[in-house]
Formats: sequence, C-alpha cells, structure tokens
Amino acid sequence: MAQPAHTLPAHPEKATLEGKNKYLGFWFFLGGETVLFASLFGTYLALRGSTADAPGPADLFHLELVFIMTMLLLTSSLTSVFAVISMKKGSFKGMIMWMWLTVALGLGFLGFEIYEFYEYNHLGLGYTSSAFASSFYSLVGTHGAHVTFGIGWIITLLIRYRKAGITLTNASKFYTAVLYWHFIDVVWVFIFTVVYLLGVGA
Repeated sequence: MAQPAHTLPAHPEKATLEGKNKYLGFWFFLGGETVLFASLFGTYLALRGSTADAPGPADLFHLELVFIMTMLLLTSSLTSVFAVISMKKGSFKGMIMWMWLTVALGLGFLGFEIYEFYEYNHLGLGYTSSAFASSFYSLVGTHGAHVTFGIGWIITLLIRYRKAGITLTNASKFYTAVLYWHFIDVVWVFIFTVVYLLGVGA
C-alpha cells in the first residue's frame, strides 16, 4: 500500500532491512559485472590492431554519431537522478515521468547503436571479419545488451507499480534499477574513450 509522502523516511530505498540487503547485494553484483567488462576491455585493447584485410577503427568510426549516442545516454542518467529525487520527495508522478523519459532516451541510444552496427556490417565489418571486429562487437554488443536489460527492468517496474505509489517495498527496487543504469552509463564513457576516441586518434 502506498504511503503518504509526508510519512516516507528521507531515504525510503534503505528504510527496511530488505532494502538494505538489496542495496548491499547489488554492489556485489556490480563487482562481477565490472570484472566482465574489464575482461572485454582487455581483450579489445589486445586485439584492436588485428584488422587483417577488414576495415579498422579509423576507417569506420564517426564521432558525430557516437557523440549523439553519448549525449542520449548521459542525459538518461540525469533523468534517472531526477526520478530518485522525486521519489525521495514522495512525488510518484514525478518519479514515473522521469523514469519513462529515461527509457525513451535509452531506446534512442539503442536505435543509433543498431544503425551503427548495420552500417559497419554494410562496410564489410562482420563479427568474424577480424580479431578487432570480434572484440569490438563483443564489447560494445555486451554493453548494448545491458542497456536492453536495463530498459526492460525499468519498464517492468513501471508497469507493475503503475498504481501502487511509492512504498518502502518498491522504493528499493526503483533505486537499484537506477544504480544499474548509472553503471552502464559509466561503462559507456569508458567505451567512448577507449574504443572510439583512441580508435579515431590511432
């Protein structure tokens, strides 16, 4: 049952033992995710020069498109922060609005990423074209899969609790979803720097 805004604690996402356990367990989960992406980054850095006869980073990457994708994802991180602020103020409508906007920006990012992969494939960079291609698609594709999962997670929460209001039960669920979203945004910043900026610079 939803509680009136004035009865909610300052940090409803951690006000219960369940919420605290979710928060703690989620950081362990992110630790495993960090190891996964560190492995993918290491593999990419080791293989990015192995292009064989296929196109390489300097032949493919267009920073204008990647910049738009970056702005979409970083803006979505900001809207998710506004969602948490609304939650802590007890504004359910505000939280829902900002979360849906986060989803829309995430979908925009995914649309551009699908277009990017289509264009690279059209230019001759298939997954098995070279070691560089395999490592690139594995790293960026895994991140895209995480974005897809994050969007699905948020949409599921929005549909399930569309009439529930903010409660001590669902506050922690929305909060951990936002933490996850921040994580994949941070990973993208590293991808933008290590893959695209270094690729064009090389």
